[in-house]
Amino acid sequence: MKQTNSTSPRIGSANPDSWSTGLWTEIGPIFDAIIAHPFVAGLTDGSLDPDAFAQYVAQDVHYLRAYARSLSVVAAKAPTLADTAMFARHAAEVFDVELALHGELLPALGLSVDAVDAAPVTPSTQAYNSYLLATVYGGSFADGLAAVLPCYWIYAEVGAELLERGSTDARYQRWIDTYGGEGFAATVAEVLSLVDRTGPTLTSVQEAAARAHFVTTSRYEWMFFDAAYRREGWPV
Repeated sequence: MKQTNSTSPRIGSANPDSWSTGLWTEIGPIFDAIIAHPFVAGLTDGSLDPDAFAQYVAQDVHYLRAYARSLSVVAAKAPTLADTAMFARHAAEVFDVELALHGELLPALGLSVDAVDAAPVTPSTQAYNSYLLATVYGGSFADGLAAVLPCYWIYAEVGAELLERGSTDARYQRWIDTYGGEGFAATVAEVLSLVDRTGPTLTSVQEAAARAHFVTTSRYEWMFFDAAYRREGWPV
C-alpha cells in the first residue's frame, strides 16, 4: 500500500514535474500537521469529543454552502465547456452527497438542521468562506481553481489515510468512508487532471499567485479542524 506523506500523495500525477506535484510539495508540512492534529487523529482512536465533532459538522454545513457557490463561479470561468460542466456537477453534488452525509450525522449527534441554521458561523468558517468567495469572484480561473482545490484534495488524502485505520465510532467511520472512498478519489483525480493542464498555461506571475491561494486555503483547512476541536466562538 502506498503510504501517504508530505511528498507523496495517494491521488494525483506521478510526474514529478507536474503542477499538482509541485503544489503538494508546497503544502507538505501543512498536510502533516492536519494528519497529526488531535481532531483528525481522534476520529480513529476514539478520543475525539463528540461535541467537537458536532461543532465541526454544523460549521461544515455553513462552509459547504459557500463552497458550492465558489465551485459555480469557477465553473463559469472554466476554459472549456467540459470543464464548466464538471464543476457545475460538483457544485450540485455538494448538496446531493455531502449534505446527505450531514443529514445522517446531524441526528446522530443530537442536532437538527434548524439548530445548525440558528448557530452562529464561527470566525474561522467566516474567514475561510470570505476568502474563497473573494478569490473566485475577483481572481482568474487559475486563482479560483487553486483556492477550491485543497478542500477536494486534502479531504481525499485524509480520508484515504484514516480508512486504513478505521474508527470505533460509527459516526466517525461514516465520515471516513465518505472521503476515503473510491468515488470521492475519482472526483479529485478529475480535478487534478485539469490542474495539470492548467499549470503549463500560466506565466510565472500567474502561477505564483495561484499557488499562494492554494497554500492559504490549505492553511484554512487546518484551521477548520482546529476551530472545531477548540470549540471556537466569537470572543466578543
